[in-house]
Amino acid sequence: MADKLKILGIAGSLRKASYNRAALRAAQKLAPQDATIEIFELDGIPGFNQDEEKNPPRKVSELKSKVRAADAILLVTPEYNYSIPGVLKNAIDWASRPYGDSAWNGKPVAVMGASIGLFGTVRAQYHLRQSFIFLNMDAVNQPEVTIGNAQDRFDAHGNLMDEQSKALIRKLIRNLTDKARQIQEAHAPSLAA
Repeated sequence: MADKLKILGIAGSLRKASYNRAALRAAQKLAPQDATIEIFELDGIPGFNQDEEKNPPRKVSELKSKVRAADAILLVTPEYNYSIPGVLKNAIDWASRPYGDSAWNGKPVAVMGASIGLFGTVRAQYHLRQSFIFLNMDAVNQPEVTIGNAQDRFDAHGNLMDEQSKALIRKLIRNLTDKARQIQEAHAPSLAA
């Protein structure tokens, strides 16, 4: 078997008991055997400041390094006011700067999210996908993983209990892994002489 695919997982919530952080931990456990998901916490990333983009804070440099080292990205977003949280947008902006030095360029990406609302982050995910166009990220479109009524899907310890959500996450990560492998194969040097 080829080397394990490295997926970088980022949850767009700073809340310790966040359903989105719990969903990301569930994805880590549900990943296929040929992939691993490393979680990067956004705690401590300062607000984006273009004056500092060429000499970013250590935590930002660490984020960019992890994004570049990853074969694929998994973003797990809450929905705030029909959109993505500022902390996630802030991290995306930092890792895309300075112009021409985006760590996101060409990365395969999948999105999922959890919410106590009925729609389970549908609008935030759609809004996030709009950024992928400029960032030149290759998004997995199906399945959509929108965990609505999250309070009924996770137990008191943050464990995902809903089997349908687990099945969708497994399929999403499998599709992300397949897309990343296809991209790797397309960019592999030809052995033909």
